[in-house]
Amino acid sequence: MKIKGPWSEAEIDGYLKTTVIPMRLSALGSSGWPVVLSLWFRWRDGALWCASNPRSRIVQLLEQDNRCGFEIAGDAPPYRGIRGQGKAMLDREHGMAELKALIERYIGPEETSFSRWLIERSNGEVVIRIDPIRMMSWDYTGRMKG
Repeated sequence: MKIKGPWSEAEIDGYLKTTVIPMRLSALGSSGWPVVLSLWFRWRDGALWCASNPRSRIVQLLEQDNRCGFEIAGDAPPYRGIRGQGKAMLDREHGMAELKALIERYIGPEETSFSRWLIERSNGEVVIRIDPIRMMSWDYTGRMKG
């Protein structure tokens, strides 16, 4: 994997493990135009892990072409984050386990009406594993002080 930007691989790893915001994921649509959406993610084993419904547009697009782009960056200053490109692999057997891990990361370990709703509506959830090929960090914290 190629890494560019001000952060070391360890800093990127730390950021991705501790940042709990949705990832913006893009895939190529059948028209040739990018399709962008937001998904919850986990950073594990050098890959980004997500889950989605098997009938979702993103799963359909990644089945056709596994190349994708991603960005993990907040919307509030100081602006900083990670963006990159990778290849997605789909796993139809472990989707529920991944969904539960994502729910715990974003909502917490306590069962809530929202977490129950997510579990109840999942029907054959698909794991989307993105293996980054290129990653670039940026950090405008220094510029934005004062």
